[in-house]
Amino acid sequence: MEPPSTLMWTLLLVSQHYDRRSQYDIALDKIDEAILHTPTVIDLYSIKGNILQHAGNFSAAAALADEARSMDLADRYLNSECVMQMLQADQVGLAEKTAVLFTKDGDQHNNLHDMQCMWYELASGESYFRQGDLGRALKNFLAVEKHYTDMTEDQFDFHSYCLRKMTLRAYVSMLKFQDRLHAHEYFHKAAAGAIRCYMKLHDSPLKSSAEENDELSKLPAAQRKKLRQKQKKAEARAKREAEEKQEDETTSTNSSKSGKKQQARPVDLDPHGEKLVQVEDPLAEATKYLKLLQNNSSDSLETHILSFELNMRKQKVLLAFQAVKQLIKLDENNPDSHRSLIRFFHRINNLPAPGTDSEKLIWNVLEAERPDLRQLHGKSLVEVNINFLEKHNASLTHRAAAAEMMYLLEPDKKLQAIKLIEDSTNNTASGNGVLGPIKEWGIQDCIDVHKLLDTVFADQDVANRWKVRCAEYFPCSTYFEGVKSAITAHIPGSTSESSPENGDVPSPQAKLEGDTHSLNGTVHVVDDLSNLSMR
Repeated sequence: MEPPSTLMWTLLLVSQHYDRRSQYDIALDKIDEAILHTPTVIDLYSIKGNILQHAGNFSAAAALADEARSMDLADRYLNSECVMQMLQADQVGLAEKTAVLFTKDGDQHNNLHDMQCMWYELASGESYFRQGDLGRALKNFLAVEKHYTDMTEDQFDFHSYCLRKMTLRAYVSMLKFQDRLHAHEYFHKAAAGAIRCYMKLHDSPLKSSAEENDELSKLPAAQRKKLRQKQKKAEARAKREAEEKQEDETTSTNSSKSGKKQQARPVDLDPHGEKLVQVEDPLAEATKYLKLLQNNSSDSLETHILSFELNMRKQKVLLAFQAVKQLIKLDENNPDSHRSLIRFFHRINNLPAPGTDSEKLIWNVLEAERPDLRQLHGKSLVEVNINFLEKHNASLTHRAAAAEMMYLLEPDKKLQAIKLIEDSTNNTASGNGVLGPIKEWGIQDCIDVHKLLDTVFADQDVANRWKVRCAEYFPCSTYFEGVKSAITAHIPGSTSESSPENGDVPSPQAKLEGDTHSLNGTVHVVDDLSNLSMR
């Protein structure tokens, strides 16, 4: 005789299976059935949140993760999962309030930096980047880079120690670790994020104070006076907040709960990264991190894509060509490799005839290297693009890349390029069809195509048509505004609503105090987070 929970766990496993197959409707039905069967199992809400995240409904996924967290506020793992989902949904304010529930007393936000909580800083940086806040994005990305700098400096304490104690095996292991330190995934993400921020600052530079003063001078006197008064009030408020924060830091040096003194932390003079974006040469700053990626992550496509984009902006022709060759060597069939190849030689073909000796030398190098690229053997760029399309005609991402390059090479064929994308077919993937058909298109690929139609082709009507079409494939997606995007946050058997982005988050301490039961007249309350159990 099987226990009643067997059905619930079976439904959980089946829902994860359909989620892995990208059959999100069936997965949601199965997990809802499991929740109705046993609504007190925390894992069910976490799994449903993951399904909703994969289906494109990040806000509903965050609400489910918060529901799971609230069912066991002493679980640090659930808290971290909830924070990650909130950051994915760009709910940074609520994510920060949730994250600091498990930090120490004092300056809680800085405590996340002191603990080198890099996954949080990376997710925050990506969220701020999506929202266009480059200052805060850079602040988080560079914070991760600082952690690796600290690791490099900390190694010097161990050289003499290991040799003196004759722990040679550990010493060799540490030296090998330092050799591959900057090849770590977190550093790669942080450096790539910082490079993207600096390139965006180069493409859309911030207005200088002189330009702002010129714009102010064009305004009417009354409006100009009003704006200046508002700026002065904002500066005074920021100064007052910094002073209050410094006072709090000073008082935090008093005895803590354990009776130990806490060292006052230095006040962050640039909490929002406003000074970080005020760089004279963003591309020079980006080059510093690109060199680290090239030295430590040379086998990554993203490294050479960033190298190509950066050197094209710097007009470093040979370095950009080197990046193109590396991309083709790593994966010549990748859509970004094809884009880089076509964009580079299209740019070269449109350059004026070389005049200086250095320009002639660069031209001779390119002419000598070009025959080594078999894609260009006796073919024009248009023919290269056509061959690429014929080879990957069934792939949406490859068709989008070919259409974009068609529009670049022949701007008069814009309508043909758009038609090339719209004629793409979302075929059923090959495999066992017993469990239902699986479509080939991924949600992120469809989002990228929509952004391409909206920005590069700049055709709002076509972009809207694509959005409506993809809403049928991904009904839970909030980006495409699918029919189920507004209702999938519902929790079966629950009437609670999801928390607002900047709402209050109950602490584990408060929740435990509220849920404590009396036993023989004694109330057991956990009063120290350090004693809470962790998964």
